[in-house]
Amino acid sequence: MTIIENKEFGGERPLFESHHVKLDHVVIHAGESAIKECSDIEAVDCVFEGKYPFWHVDGFKIHKCLFTEGARAALWYSKNLVMTDTLVEAPKMFREMSNLKLHSVKIPNALETLWGCHNVTLENVEIQNGDYLFMHSSDIFISDYRQQGNYSFQYCKNVEIHNAVIDSRDAFWETENVTIYDSEVKGEFLGWHSKNLKFVNCRIGGIQPLCYAENLVLENCTMDDDCNLGFEYSTVKADIKGNIHSIKNPSSGLIVADSIGEIILDENIKQPADCEIIIR
Repeated sequence: MTIIENKEFGGERPLFESHHVKLDHVVIHAGESAIKECSDIEAVDCVFEGKYPFWHVDGFKIHKCLFTEGARAALWYSKNLVMTDTLVEAPKMFREMSNLKLHSVKIPNALETLWGCHNVTLENVEIQNGDYLFMHSSDIFISDYRQQGNYSFQYCKNVEIHNAVIDSRDAFWETENVTIYDSEVKGEFLGWHSKNLKFVNCRIGGIQPLCYAENLVLENCTMDDDCNLGFEYSTVKADIKGNIHSIKNPSSGLIVADSIGEIILDENIKQPADCEIIIR
């Protein structure tokens, strides 16, 4: 492996078509596509300031690096990434990628990040300002995760999440096969139009949650006081500890809770309109 150490590069494509290279304390200044069409790249203690540094890369490790705001859209159309102990200040990261693992990564400006990505693992990751996070991605495993940002996980498939705090309105819309364990999920209009969305030992907050959902499951969950008008037009099996503020027109299934503030079943309910609602 070739080692490039304590160097600075700028301009367009300075390391184009590099292979089997370790970058140690390297700075990529303003420019474009510094490490494009490359493979087997390792970057340690590096700083990336220019746009699009890693495009069309196969096999790369990034450790203790910094992506400044200028390094926007830094990792696209690539595969087989391991990123650890890294600060990502740039938006629009990770697009159309496969086989990526992020551990101990912070992304304070995660606008439009992780789109069209597949086989994704996130561990001990913190995300802020993550609007439109994880659009059209699949096969995702997440643990020890903190996120703020709206419209997240839309159109995702095959997602498993553990020990997370997710603050996101319109999260998990149009998703399929998503299971969330031991987490706090808050935000308006949670999980609308989802299929096979499941919460286990979770706390849920936000107005009008879990409507238009198909095969929705909640096991041993709690709902905050602002969770009003929930489950409208959903097929659901829910076991709620404590109170539900209000339920409106669930289509079918079973909802069990310790108490329910209001149950609304009106002329607009959808068939089969046979959901059983039980107060313990």
